[in-house]
Amino acid sequence: MLGPLASLKILDFSTLLPGPFASLLLADMGAEVLRIESPTRMDLLRVLPPHDQGVSASHAYLNRNKRSLALDLKQPEALEVIKQLLQDHDIVLEQFRPGVMERLGLGYEALKTINPRLIYVSITGYGQTGPYKDRAGHDINYLALAGLASHTGRADSGPLPLGMQVADVAGGSLHGVIGLLAAVIARQQTGQGQHIDVSMTDCVFSLNAMAGAGYLACGEEPGRENQMLNGGSFYDYYRTRDGRWLSVGSLEPPFMKQLCTALGVEDLAALGLSPKPAQQKALKDALKIEFEKHDYAELCALFAELDACVEPVLSLSEAVRHPQLQARQLVAQVPRGGGSTQAQMACPLKFSEGLPEPRHIGAALGAHTDEVLGELGFSVQRIEELRRAKVVV
Repeated sequence: MLGPLASLKILDFSTLLPGPFASLLLADMGAEVLRIESPTRMDLLRVLPPHDQGVSASHAYLNRNKRSLALDLKQPEALEVIKQLLQDHDIVLEQFRPGVMERLGLGYEALKTINPRLIYVSITGYGQTGPYKDRAGHDINYLALAGLASHTGRADSGPLPLGMQVADVAGGSLHGVIGLLAAVIARQQTGQGQHIDVSMTDCVFSLNAMAGAGYLACGEEPGRENQMLNGGSFYDYYRTRDGRWLSVGSLEPPFMKQLCTALGVEDLAALGLSPKPAQQKALKDALKIEFEKHDYAELCALFAELDACVEPVLSLSEAVRHPQLQARQLVAQVPRGGGSTQAQMACPLKFSEGLPEPRHIGAALGAHTDEVLGELGFSVQRIEELRRAKVVV
């Protein structure tokens, strides 16, 4: 099975999380992804703990199904290799700061002269323009500048660092894939490629979906715990008597009625959609008291029988064993060589025609150098000359 994106051949110059997560999705859907890796500058993900048999689990996951060509882009011979690859690899994904690829002779304007069909996706923190375009940043900085951190967290303790990289993945990776695939569709109609400028800050700014719409249209400034869905209502997490937590999202009246009936506070159900902060506080305080009267297991059993939008907060070890996630086959055994496999999160997208089986975990640096150069017509002797000159590894 080839997968729905089997016709795409991508040169991936990215490192760390945003670009590699984007190209992971593409590779899982059948695209041929060739990572262009520096032999002199180590990708942090290759050394990031924890390790499984000496291999970073993060690297093994984010780079599965991709080939690795170790190429020193600062050497002239490397540019010639890239030019040859561009004859049939007509998508580039890169994550350097603006100007870096241009200085290497690999900017969009230079490469599209080689292949006018080239689709060139740049994922950066702040985009290719604006006063911050050359500024360093990380996920937490993009969330802060985009306004998301201002209405996330607790009113008495401030913003919270989240357990996942929202700007990197929801901002950079997913928008990068969307833009790339949209450009592929446009190219099918026009025959021309284009440059997609993905700013993680821009993209997470747009994720202020309801709060941002409310502010721009009505001038209502969102704050921590003053919105329906950010802790300003009963929609929240509740601690049990034994120190575990359950999530309550019983927004609609039928769900709220089941919640309050189950906890013995039926008379409070009418407050669920109240816009009055005092009434929401009264409801929330009452729910806290009721949840803390019961142990986690007791409440899990109670709400498992109800359709009330109440679910337990699971650890990752519990989540992978949950029957819903197991039924959806969200954990895959991926070949790692030598006949062994590594458990990884599977591609979450389900196609009626299916997807190709995972081929391998993230490859060693330069694992496919000889293979790729051989496909380009390089002789064994020429490959060895490039290796001795430290152009490739």
